[in-house]
Amino acid sequence: MSIGDMTREELHARVVGLIDTLADGRRDDLARDAMLAALVRHQATHVPPFARLARVRGITAALPTDVFRYVRVAAHPEKEDVRVFRTSGTTSGARGQHPFRDLSLYDRAARAWAAHMLFPEGPMRLVVLAPDERAAPDSSLSYMLSRFAEWFGTETTFCWRDDGPDLDALAQALTIHEPVALLGTSFAFVHAEDTLSRPFVLAPGSRIMQTGGFKGRTREVEPDEMRALLEARYGVPESHVVAEYGMTELSSQAYETTLREPDAPRRLRFPGWVRVSAVDPESLAPLPPEVEGLLRIDDAANLDSVAALQTADLAIVHADGSFTLRGRAPGAVPRGCSLAVEEALARRGEPS
Repeated sequence: MSIGDMTREELHARVVGLIDTLADGRRDDLARDAMLAALVRHQATHVPPFARLARVRGITAALPTDVFRYVRVAAHPEKEDVRVFRTSGTTSGARGQHPFRDLSLYDRAARAWAAHMLFPEGPMRLVVLAPDERAAPDSSLSYMLSRFAEWFGTETTFCWRDDGPDLDALAQALTIHEPVALLGTSFAFVHAEDTLSRPFVLAPGSRIMQTGGFKGRTREVEPDEMRALLEARYGVPESHVVAEYGMTELSSQAYETTLREPDAPRRLRFPGWVRVSAVDPESLAPLPPEVEGLLRIDDAANLDSVAALQTADLAIVHADGSFTLRGRAPGAVPRGCSLAVEEALARRGEPS
């Protein structure tokens, strides 16, 4: 049996093996690409929006993340969902939805790469400036942070109330004289910065993970300024401030490399089971390394939805597979993505 003829269960086992093999940061691009090719062949048969797109653009096409806002993207029926993650609400309309038949690959991918990139020394005390999964059950970030509490937290404090960050709890949690991992959203850190009246000096070995942008918020802070604010407020060197990049439509995350490679350029890196590339905004054709384009992400842990995803984020992908974000594409949805969305949604009221 070729890898392209595998059942869902056999593909799942292969993805587990790939994650376990590459969890320590090594790369095997041939194995990754073979796995991705098998997944998209399976998904072009079983995921209707991707099937429509593949019929028009071919099996190597990537599904724009906007499609998740308009139609179900899954290989299984709704009755088999164990969790549905949703994008944050914005003024642009419908929230994207990512249904999961099971969370085992998400968990395996999240745990393996966070252990390598964020917690290489092992478990430590966690302080979280974000809601847990009970408060935000449809947030993939809250789900991931709640799993971090189980996997990596010797003790965990979620500093959150119904109306936002609980800064009294945060100040109390940071009085402990031991290394901590302070994890939160960029917006929550800015809110804390505008409200806290005193700086902290976290114990050596502490680190900060910040994630998410400012979409729909009234104030934005550039990445360099954010790192400087965090260093000054919490006494953590910039080498220990690590940005996380993830999205509702993915099952894997990228982290800045500074904790693992403090002397190297600050870049984001996905694990070896994820392929990143930049594409032309008009044609969606691949671009060579070091040329800015729209970020395409192929995530082998996305078994039951679509592995090949096209974002509207601008990025430079480097020759070693790391990447540098350059912000969102300005203005309207890039033309290439807009056309692909239309193709994926065509005849969506008809049987596939």
